[in-house]
Amino acid sequence: MGAVTYPDKNVAEFVMSSMVPIQVLADSPLANEFKVKWTPTIAVLDYYGKEHHRTVGFFPPAEFIPSLLLGIGKIDFDTDQFNDAIIQFDRLLGEYPRSKAAPEAIYLRGVSRYKASHDAAPLKEAYERLKAGYPDSEWTQRAEPYSLL
Repeated sequence: MGAVTYPDKNVAEFVMSSMVPIQVLADSPLANEFKVKWTPTIAVLDYYGKEHHRTVGFFPPAEFIPSLLLGIGKIDFDTDQFNDAIIQFDRLLGEYPRSKAAPEAIYLRGVSRYKASHDAAPLKEAYERLKAGYPDSEWTQRAEPYSLL
């Protein structure tokens, strides 16, 4: 990723404006602490160092930013900041609607909207959107029970 993804202008700008990047050698104690078994491993951590999202392996620039946005949204989701999570998922879906991170963002956006409002309609909407745009996604399968709402 060091030769293709990290030097990409959009990736560099996103990372520097949205994150605190730390590169760790694979044989370092920190890599051991975070159970890094292969490189590149990208872990998205919150302010306290708790991991909320992890990827292993190469990402081209067009998929790397959506993956990081998903990770940021998952931090908000996991910490019950559902309105902030919705903002991150909306950004991902607005800027990278065909990315590989999009189906999970649609799913988590629906759940976040439900958790923020206690209205089940966003769950069914998420399923309908997944079924229409990503029929073979594992996230469509996970959302299938919402079709019954």
